[in-house]
Amino acid sequence: MQIRSATAADISSIMKLEQQSASAGHWNEHQYRQAFQPEGATRLVLAAEDALLSADQKTTSGETTLLGFLVALHIPPEWELENVVVAPAARRKGLGKGLLDALIAAAKETNSTAVFLEVRESNAAARTLYETEGFEPTGRRKFYYTNPVEDAVLYRLALP
Repeated sequence: MQIRSATAADISSIMKLEQQSASAGHWNEHQYRQAFQPEGATRLVLAAEDALLSADQKTTSGETTLLGFLVALHIPPEWELENVVVAPAARRKGLGKGLLDALIAAAKETNSTAVFLEVRESNAAARTLYETEGFEPTGRRKFYYTNPVEDAVLYRLALP
């Protein structure tokens, strides 16, 4: 597995991957394009792919099949994890942890004080990962999610 900075060329693969995850935040192409714009909000967009992927496994446009991605927004002095998705076939192999660790490392490099996020109450796998990584629940947003309607659990990781 290789984690790298994503580029605008990854948008199509990111959107395909997010459609495979019901619990993901579903953005449109314009929203993803904005994440790569130099002006405006500062975002970190990471892509995870198979480091052993050969050139003949890439699409004709040069895209690779992503195994996961992460999008985070920098609101100094904090970071907000906005979206993270791991392909169903790549789950439970440490990919989500790798993406989260890369975000935490970037947050520390910017001398940030915390990383925060919200997650569906029913997303037990994600909640377990966040808690294992040291995130602490800080609250809840009632009826935050739709399809289905569900509470969001808020988490925060204080950085040293």
